[in-house]
Amino acid sequence: MAEQHTPRSLIVTLYGAYGRETAGPLAVAELIRLLAAVGVDAPSVRSSVSRLKRRGLLVPERTEQGAAGYSLSADARQLLDDGDRRIYGQHPAKLADGWVLAVFSVPEAERHKRHLLRSRLGRLGFGTAAPGVWIAPARFHEETRHTLRRLQLDPYVDLFRGEHLGFAPTAEAAARWWDLAGIAKQHEEFLDVHGPVLRSWEARTDTPPEAAYRDYLLALDSWRRLPYADPGLPEELLPDGWPGARAAAVFTGLHARLRDAGAEFTRTAA
Repeated sequence: MAEQHTPRSLIVTLYGAYGRETAGPLAVAELIRLLAAVGVDAPSVRSSVSRLKRRGLLVPERTEQGAAGYSLSADARQLLDDGDRRIYGQHPAKLADGWVLAVFSVPEAERHKRHLLRSRLGRLGFGTAAPGVWIAPARFHEETRHTLRRLQLDPYVDLFRGEHLGFAPTAEAAARWWDLAGIAKQHEEFLDVHGPVLRSWEARTDTPPEAAYRDYLLALDSWRRLPYADPGLPEELLPDGWPGARAAAVFTGLHARLRDAGAEFTRTAA
């Protein structure tokens, strides 16, 4: 199954991987060059940048040379900083840490916000414990707070921390709260695509910057969704043979091998 990499997602991934290293904005011409390396044409870059600007994630700013460019907004930096904690080196939660519950109620006149809330909580890795009651490992409470405030959804939500007291065993309950089979499939798909890429690099002695950049950006663009789809449940709640650790090991290997070499390509003059 071929992976889908949208121009907008690749731009966010690029800023997350390399855009925070620069003191100033990334020039539009530089964005076009860097995205061309992963198969995105200039019109798609420009239209995607415009959408990210409208969403308040990118801010127009001139480079030191006077060229048109874009910097990350404060909200976007917070979003990426929160994401770093998941994407790079997250370990399974501990059962003793407990859970965070998001309990929400949205007036019928604002039901579009109910859909937005459900969608956003799902993208943060929450499972559904009951209608209007969502659950995730407790360590996500600060990121959840940041996200709901950024989207101005916090007036509709109460957050709680606690432990599961039954009646069903917690592993059985977790299998209802999350689609574990669907999450496992996403890990397997990542392994199918990027496992061979890692093995190919492990067989090489050279690391050309452009090739490293291309393979790393595509791997990161795929991987960064997984720690949100997969909440990193305690190991004792997961089915036997869970592929999450294997997928994480492949990404970690690609990151160690390719990330810094890819940075060389991003610093090459257009």
